Amino acid sequence: MNELMLNGIGMTSKRTRERLVNRLKKEGVTSRLVLKTIQQTPRHIFVDEALSHRAYEDTALPIGFSQTLSQPYIVARMTELLLTGSSLGRVLEVGTGSGYQTAVLAQLADEVFSVERIKSLQLKAAKRLSLLGLHNTYLKVADGHLGWEQQAPFDGIMVTAAPPQLPEVLIDQLAVGGRMVVPVGKNREQMLYLITKTAAGVQVREIEKVHFVPLLGGLK
Repeated sequence: MNELMLNGIGMTSKRTRERLVNRLKKEGVTSRLVLKTIQQTPRHIFVDEALSHRAYEDTALPIGFSQTLSQPYIVARMTELLLTGSSLGRVLEVGTGSGYQTAVLAQLADEVFSVERIKSLQLKAAKRLSLLGLHNTYLKVADGHLGWEQQAPFDGIMVTAAPPQLPEVLIDQLAVGGRMVVPVGKNREQMLYLITKTAAGVQVREIEKVHFVPLLGGLK
């Protein structure tokens, strides 16, 4: 954690950040490592200044282009699920968005490869990650449905938008022993899944109902 990140956190009260972490604990997030990472990551720099006063509320916030910054509970829950069982080496994130989830993952994984279809969001995210000194992140503008085949296989894959069905292309990019956290479904009929790839095949576990923006194809 570099000085820039610590200074960014100093712009918000310690009490505000502690309230958020306590709320996440009450909602069932148990990983101390994930909670610590959420607490020390300056969420307010990932939203427009006009919304910065709401950055530590447990709510989703708009980031433009009909996209949102996921609520802290969802970020913490998905990260906790991805960490289940072992530490993270190489991680693929589908949907960079503001870069907040990327920043959380970058503090917990060796390398994070993140794809985003909207170039304006990708450029802003890259600047924020650079500001925070998170240089183990690799971003590109691409169709998330395709993942990042050239960098596969991945120990973990996190999908931050909902495809209508389980994404076989992304499952193929998982390493044996790897895990993927992905919301699947249309509109409000979505379920969060934990996918684990083993030598014997793929295990699928339902986690909880969620609501994400749809995973769209093409670039913008």
